[in-house]
Amino acid sequence: MKGRIVSVNISEGKGEKKRNVGTCRLLKDKGLSGDAHAGFMHRQVSLLARESIDKIRAKGLDVNAGDFAENLTTEGITLHELPVGTTFRTSGGVLLRMTQIGKECHTRCNIFQTVGDCVMPREGIFAEVLTEGDVSEGDELEVLS
Repeated sequence: MKGRIVSVNISEGKGEKKRNVGTCRLLKDKGLSGDAHAGFMHRQVSLLARESIDKIRAKGLDVNAGDFAENLTTEGITLHELPVGTTFRTSGGVLLRMTQIGKECHTRCNIFQTVGDCVMPREGIFAEVLTEGDVSEGDELEVLS
């Protein structure tokens, strides 16, 4: 199964939207270089499918890649339907292993307050970086196991 990375997002602070930087270094056992969430145990990299973002757009909210604070926005793979432990490889050779599906949302974010729903707690996934390398918009993302 193959998909594609459509946005590579980082932020300097926690609790804020991430901005697309186009290309970024994924650091082994850490996450995206320069991202506020790098090094956060088993949640080193967050991924959310564009298809999940489109569910909120369909409710009338103008949201885009990075607005859910995800590091990698993908398309073509239903990420949250894969089992924890799934391994991914980017076309640049970076290996990621899924460690968690969704997350507890302790406070309702602005997106939830506006449309009454947020997909990140249900459909966002987290991964650890197994091999270091660069990741870029347009890179292929392949499900290995």
